[in-house]
Amino acid sequence: MEHVQSVEQFEEIKQTETAVFLFSADWCPDCRVIEPFLPRLEVDFPTFTFYYVDRDKLMDVCVENDIFGIPSFLVYSGGKEIDRFVSKERKSEEEIESFLTRAEAKID
Repeated sequence: MEHVQSVEQFEEIKQTETAVFLFSADWCPDCRVIEPFLPRLEVDFPTFTFYYVDRDKLMDVCVENDIFGIPSFLVYSGGKEIDRFVSKERKSEEEIESFLTRAEAKID
């Protein structure tokens, strides 16, 4: 999963790709719980390109997108927000799969 390095890169990806942004941080225990199955989700959902957004390095992106809890997910396609799974709660593999399935169905 590629790491977003700047606000400009985030904006470019958001406008040009069908992307899932995972907002996370190295210190977040709930984020570590989901790491083992993320590579499989990337394979199972080839519609999306997955990107990691470090909450601490890109706080402006988080604030602009109302990301106040992690781990959280945003899906964009062609510059439009398709869906979001945003909260400070721990997320299960099943919840993330359901979210991605729902988001995939919303893409034109």
